[in-house]
Amino acid sequence: MKTFKVTVDGQSYTVQVEEIEKESGKSISEIVEEKDTPVSGSQQKPGPASVKQETAPVNDQPKQTLRSGAGSGTSVKAPMPGSILEVKVNVGDEIKSGDVLMVLEAMKMENELTASQAGTVAEVLVKKGDTVSSGDPLIVLS
Repeated sequence: MKTFKVTVDGQSYTVQVEEIEKESGKSISEIVEEKDTPVSGSQQKPGPASVKQETAPVNDQPKQTLRSGAGSGTSVKAPMPGSILEVKVNVGDEIKSGDVLMVLEAMKMENELTASQAGTVAEVLVKKGDTVSSGDPLIVLS
C-alpha cells in the first residue's frame, strides 16, 4: 500500500491506496467486491473515519428585504435563486409594507416576495419566466 496526502476544499486527508495488478484477470467490480467483503478476526477493516460536518451560515435577514440600490431609490433584491412566476406590481404603483410584489419559484416552492417598507415602484427589472440569482435586483422603489 502507498500512503498519500490529499487536500479537498482546504482540508487535508491521509489516504492509503493499494496497487492492483493489471494481469490478475479480474474485472474491477470483482476486485472491489473482494475488498468490501468483511474480514474475520483481528484483521477487520477500521470503521469509517469521522468527518467534521459544517453548515452554511444562516441568513437572518427577512425573506425579502429592501436595500439601498446603486442608483436612485431602493432596490428589492432576490433572496434566493429561482424563477419569476408572477409580477404583481407595475411602474407607478404605490405599495405599502407587506404588499406582495412578486412570486418566485425556488426548489419547487412558490415564495411571495413582500415589501418591507412603503414606496412607489420606479422600475420593474424582471418579467414572468426570468431566472434570477440570489442578490439580483428585481424592483426599484422611490
